Amino acid sequence: MTSSPERPKAEALPPAIPSMWRLCKLGYQHEPGLMATSFGLVLLAALPDSLIALWLKFLGDGVVGRRPRLVLLAALGLGVSAAATWFLRTVSTRVQRRFRDKVTIALESHIARLQATIATIAHHERPDYLDRLSVLRNQVFVLDHMYMSVFATASWILRLAVTIALLVSIHPALALLAAFAIPTVITSSWRPAVERRAQERGAQAGRLARHLFTLATTAESGKEVRVTNIGRRLATDRRAAWERWYAPVSAARNASAAWHTLAWAVFGSAYVGAIVFVAFVLRATPGDVLLVLAAGARLSAYVGATVGEIGFLRGVWMDGSRRLAWLEDYAASLTAMTDLPVPNAMRTGLRLEHVSFAYPGTSRLVLDDVSLSVPAGTVVAIVGENGAGKSTLVKLLAKLYAPTSGAIYVDEVPLARLPADAWRARLAGAFQDFYRFELRAQQTVGVGDVPRVDDARAAGAAVERAGAVDVITRLASGLDTQLGPSWPGGVDLSYGQWQKLALARGFMRDDPLLLVLDEPTAALDAETEHALFERFAAAARATGQHGGRVTILVSHRFSTVRMADLIVVLDGARVVEVGSHDDLVARGGAYAELYRIQAESYR
Repeated sequence: MTSSPERPKAEALPPAIPSMWRLCKLGYQHEPGLMATSFGLVLLAALPDSLIALWLKFLGDGVVGRRPRLVLLAALGLGVSAAATWFLRTVSTRVQRRFRDKVTIALESHIARLQATIATIAHHERPDYLDRLSVLRNQVFVLDHMYMSVFATASWILRLAVTIALLVSIHPALALLAAFAIPTVITSSWRPAVERRAQERGAQAGRLARHLFTLATTAESGKEVRVTNIGRRLATDRRAAWERWYAPVSAARNASAAWHTLAWAVFGSAYVGAIVFVAFVLRATPGDVLLVLAAGARLSAYVGATVGEIGFLRGVWMDGSRRLAWLEDYAASLTAMTDLPVPNAMRTGLRLEHVSFAYPGTSRLVLDDVSLSVPAGTVVAIVGENGAGKSTLVKLLAKLYAPTSGAIYVDEVPLARLPADAWRARLAGAFQDFYRFELRAQQTVGVGDVPRVDDARAAGAAVERAGAVDVITRLASGLDTQLGPSWPGGVDLSYGQWQKLALARGFMRDDPLLLVLDEPTAALDAETEHALFERFAAAARATGQHGGRVTILVSHRFSTVRMADLIVVLDGARVVEVGSHDDLVARGGAYAELYRIQAESYR
């Protein structure tokens, strides 16, 4: 009886403060001078503003006590504070803008590199990971604001410290005014977390709403949307998905706003009480009353700004930094055990030992207890009905996924311990679900071997091996032609032409250890495919004898499959037959039946 793996759960996000500290270190690593200057200017700009209450005290005492020198000092202090605040803010803003521009590019590049270099593609298919990445992608363009928010928080805290010190100079009990601001700090820190959890719970509905909007508004789906007349249905479903996302978010916002309002009412009552205490209980001087009025009013503004920045840090910037830290840890975890070198040539070949696999977020096994040996230097065909696990097996060999259980060996070395980048540098191939690189034709083919992306001779040889010469000769500028109708001077190609260029891209590397061809010619007719692979199989055997190259071919056409040295038949997620074409036909099993059915359809 087959056992099914439990559905994996996403790891908890890293702690907030360490994650934010890692992001700060990342910014300092890229722009140390600008970051230190920005922080220093923000703190310096806080001092003149926070001293205004002191100048007002001097002004009140000087006017009431008829002390002209004190009035002059207060006037000079107010003027210098106003001018210095304006000047420092202006300079600080310009320096911060320059720092943000530079660090934004660094952060975006860092996140893009992390996602592009993660060894597997499981994070693109697990719903829980997709929800996290969806939020992170929305935040990546504003993560640079976190530095400004940290700087601003420090400046508001400095203002608070100076203001509280001025209040304490009148009477120590006035320090309690700051304590009455604690409820506002608590609710401000709590609100964004509650709202963020509501947003994340509805992230799937939000992604669906964006997906439906894309379907309704982009060119790729435009023809089918109009032919099927589903435009109104898409709009209706998109609205419903958005409502499913927004309803819990709105409820969370309303509830948290009510508590936040109550917290501010507590602080407002304490502020009024402080003024009454100083004026009628202490019977303080008019200057002291002015100081409490000004400092208390500024304390309210400073507390509001401080908790606001803390709220942003807690809800957006800190939340984004935690997701970035998680992505860094996730990427690092997949490379932790890759400590062995990739062999220069294969001597024994590939071996799968009790390999099982279920796609992320599911419990259904796509491959179940697969054991298989593939000798070095052979051409292997994988056949089976749709859903049998053919493409999945190819993806495991390319390290796009890791087996749920079992292991894959390359010359008796665990594939899991080979660095993904180094292994893929010795891997080449083409896939049915290829990507259309809208670049110059030279680069569209050349990206199959990045060090030679602009090598016209190498690209020409790959085009010839792929049988795509007819595609290039029909382009006005040959390999220099811009592909893609959305670009100036760009030309569009048919599906079959794009597929031929994808096949050429897979042939760019001259000496791979593993060549994977996963239905790469599905758009071609059977005769063209057969002639192409017959020529290529002969070349692959000749080359494979020297370096031990293994060629994996996945195809539904048995006229192509029969030329392979070894045929692997998958059925129901298991390997049911292995052998040559003649051997399998003679056995009269699953392969023979599939071959007979297809042969009859051509009669």
